[in-house]
Amino acid sequence: MNDGAWLAIDTGTDIASVAAGRHIGSGITRSESGGDVQGARRHAAEIVRLVDFALGRIGATPRELDGIVVGDGPGSFTGLRIGWAVVKGLAQESGVQVVAVPSLLAAAAGAAVKLGAVPIAACFDALRGDVYGAVYVIHPDRVETLAAPATTTLALLASTTGVVPALVVGDGAMRYPDVVLEWSGALPVPLASLPPLAAMSLSLFSRAGAARAIDDLSAAEPAYGRPAEAQVKWEARHGRPLPDPSSTPR
Repeated sequence: MNDGAWLAIDTGTDIASVAAGRHIGSGITRSESGGDVQGARRHAAEIVRLVDFALGRIGATPRELDGIVVGDGPGSFTGLRIGWAVVKGLAQESGVQVVAVPSLLAAAAGAAVKLGAVPIAACFDALRGDVYGAVYVIHPDRVETLAAPATTTLALLASTTGVVPALVVGDGAMRYPDVVLEWSGALPVPLASLPPLAAMSLSLFSRAGAARAIDDLSAAEPAYGRPAEAQVKWEARHGRPLPDPSSTPR
């Protein structure tokens, strides 16, 4: 990874966050949170302000960035689109590299700050009785993925991973506290009790196994986890998949 100023944005959950830092050598030596905003309907209105504030805290401008870390989901369809649109706009203007870190990984890493390299599960509410779930071990130099991000039920995730996590974090965990307690032996931890996901992504992206490079920014998309609610309703009403506009002949 290049040295210099890096920006991180995560809008995969109800809490959107932005952070900026100076990346030198093997890690971020100075990191500043631009703050966060709760409520998906406020993401679009507030995210640019948070970006400006975070960059100002490290004395950088968008044109001085060496790279951007974007939350990869899975999570809120609308929220992710907002964050990725901002990242694409900033990156296309300045030509910087972009890497994506799973939002679930960033949540797990927030708990790992105090717990160290132990299994931690992260679960976001996916509605309809489902969660977006994953299990990680966060090492100082790498990330070990014990269960990759998937759309599932919390009970199924617990029964199929073969791992007892030290903690289960996220709004999906908070929705099913009895399952969490039976699985891990500990109460679930809400996202609001963890460091901002953007700040954690900034600390993670240079570790082995943590991020994916975005080579074709124009075609890149986050891991939504499932189609948008509007798409599901359209397909149920019409009895066929929603056409992909990019594949429609002109």
